Amino acid sequence: VQLQASGGGLVQAGGSLRLSCAASRFALDYYAIAWFRQAPGKEREWVSCISGSPASTEYADSVKGRFTISRRNAKNTVYLQMDSLKSEDTAVYYCAATAGCAGSNTVPVYWGQGTLVTVSS
Repeated sequence: VQLQASGGGLVQAGGSLRLSCAASRFALDYYAIAWFRQAPGKEREWVSCISGSPASTEYADSVKGRFTISRRNAKNTVYLQMDSLKSEDTAVYYCAATAGCAGSNTVPVYWGQGTLVTVSS
């Protein structure tokens, strides 16, 4: 099981980025997929989750209305569209396969490597 996160980078506050989480060696639609993030000096926190079919989505309050999670099973990929970015969104973002979405209690089963998002103010 491999998850590959990509799409991070440097963006100005108010800008947008789209993160991708691509799966290999397993069908991504068997799992719910979550995004977590870890800012410098802080604990890792849950950001968003999308369940399998039918897909339902969950968001942390801090990103609700600004981030959108989606999945394209044909491409075995989950996306996190991040709009109206703020400096406090700066973090390493990780995707993870989970048994199910449970908000901040979502338990990862498999982790992908992180991708760094830096938002300059």
